[in-house]
Amino acid sequence: MNSFIDWWQHLPAQMDPVIFTIGNFPIRWYATMYIVAFTIVYFLTARRIKKEKLDYSEEFLSNAITWAILGLLIGARFGYVLFYNFDQFLSDPISIISPFRRVGGQLKFTGIAGMSYHGGVIGIVAAWYLFARKNKISIFAIGDLIIPAIPLGFTFGRLGNFINGELYGRVTDAAIGMYFPAVRDGLLRHPSQLYEATFEGLVLFAIVWPLRNYRPFTGFISGLYIFGYGFFRFFIEFFRQPDEHLGFVLGPLSMGQVLCLAMMAGSGVLWWLAKREKMAK
Repeated sequence: MNSFIDWWQHLPAQMDPVIFTIGNFPIRWYATMYIVAFTIVYFLTARRIKKEKLDYSEEFLSNAITWAILGLLIGARFGYVLFYNFDQFLSDPISIISPFRRVGGQLKFTGIAGMSYHGGVIGIVAAWYLFARKNKISIFAIGDLIIPAIPLGFTFGRLGNFINGELYGRVTDAAIGMYFPAVRDGLLRHPSQLYEATFEGLVLFAIVWPLRNYRPFTGFISGLYIFGYGFFRFFIEFFRQPDEHLGFVLGPLSMGQVLCLAMMAGSGVLWWLAKREKMAK
């Protein structure tokens, strides 16, 4: 038993975030996990369209997910800058979009560091709003179609965070704690990435997916997901280490928790708008 606990606690140190390298270009588990996530969302939704005989084409689904990916990448990056590191924008605006950094006097590809889930949500909403207008369809219908599969895909995104050794938890003396190489204090910390993968991913999927066809109004599932994610993330943040340069921003609450409260409130606004759209038809 002690050997298992020791293996578990030192697991992050044994995981290489890079799968392999092509020249100077590293192929990372983090990016690969997001590709897996979007692939799962696509195929689950495509299977749903076919099995449930929904009036959507594969081309429509592909386009909707493509727009979502673009909205996610743009929104997540700018959301991080806005919510977590606005000073970076003021001091070095080009670093927001540049994937290159000078390391030891050489310009190397390091990827774009810093993404915000809440910013990504805003980006997807904006992208789907434009996509919905273009296709003359309700944005709530798009959300209710694709969102039920998103939590399962999201699970792999958090596993990517875990392999990267980032977004680790607060200090703990519990056996479930782990040593993360990025932190040099030698203290056990909660594997908060795995908590998020479980609750924001698997548990939320187990709630939303079975209810995918329960639609008292179009937009219900979209609002349920937004509330559910905000709810789970809010409590998990009590185990997650706040961003060092921000700390706690509102009493004992982190920036992530403040954004989750806004997210849960936003689900109520979404339901109100969805019901209003239904009554207008």
